[in-house]
Amino acid sequence: ISNSLSMNLCLNQIIKLYIIMRIIWKVSKWIGIGIGSFLLLIILRGLCLRIFSSKPQPPGELVDIGRFKLHINSKGARNNKPTLVIESGAGAPSEYYYWLGEGLKDGMRVVRYDRAGIRYSEMSNAPRDPETVARELHTLLEKAGESPPYIMAGHSYGGHYIRVFKQLYPNEVTALVFLDSGHPDEHERLNMPPSPTWLNSMYYAGAVLGDLGVLDLHTRIVKRSILWAPGLPEEVTDRYLDYTLNGKYLWGYLEEEKWHDDLVEMSRKAMAFDTLPIRVFSGTHWNKKALRKLGLDPNKIKVGRIKMQEEMASISTNGKVLFLDGGHITIFSLKENADIICKEIIQLVAELEY
Repeated sequence: ISNSLSMNLCLNQIIKLYIIMRIIWKVSKWIGIGIGSFLLLIILRGLCLRIFSSKPQPPGELVDIGRFKLHINSKGARNNKPTLVIESGAGAPSEYYYWLGEGLKDGMRVVRYDRAGIRYSEMSNAPRDPETVARELHTLLEKAGESPPYIMAGHSYGGHYIRVFKQLYPNEVTALVFLDSGHPDEHERLNMPPSPTWLNSMYYAGAVLGDLGVLDLHTRIVKRSILWAPGLPEEVTDRYLDYTLNGKYLWGYLEEEKWHDDLVEMSRKAMAFDTLPIRVFSGTHWNKKALRKLGLDPNKIKVGRIKMQEEMASISTNGKVLFLDGGHITIFSLKENADIICKEIIQLVAELEY
């Protein structure tokens, strides 16, 4: 009898466990179906936005350079003065440099453009090595009717690109302007840690989500672009929605990043410019909290970076460095900082006797 009762109790426990497991499985199934359905609706909504949204109208124009089109936005009348050509930072839109174009357009020609795959420019099948990028810019300038001499201005990674452009077209560049640009030896000398591997994975995931229209949907809901830059007028920020219509700009950025080491190495070799006028503008604001999280001493970073910015001015006997009250982007996205840069460039043009 005792054994029979024990078996009945055990059987009852098994039946109860089975019932509980069935309930859990059904609940999990419906939760999974609910989550899957929700994600599917988001993707379908995003795809509908991609299909039915109106095509963005970029400021400036798209110029066919042979295999694809690059976006260029020029301001100011053509004259006998040098043309300022702005090379953007990594993944940065040409729109970031709005105040520089506005501040200089009355006295000189200012050209802003987007590299292949970035913002309004089309993707290219060619490798994104530094020389190819420089030659594409040169072709763009020719096709758009621009002519040298050029003052090449480079922000961040763009500072490396303009050194390469100067090496390839030495007779067409009359001055260099660095906008909080990176020093070729910056990472090594500041002991900067390598970028985490998960970061690129996030960019790839973002590019896929962009192609599915999910990034566009996110931007419309939160009403704020991931590319937000303080200080720019609404006519610029209203166009930020155009950047997340698809994943193209992230794919373009990722293609450029593959050639990062080659870009820095070519920039490192271009360290002597004789008497070529060079103007260096550097921000003085750093994210101390972020630096500490990386195990870095903000004060040492500040001292080291100031020294390297001064070195960038010293690669010519006609170099000058100015430290502005701003960060990596706000040194030109804030109008008061852009005005200081414009004043110095106007003075530089005057010294060139044009």
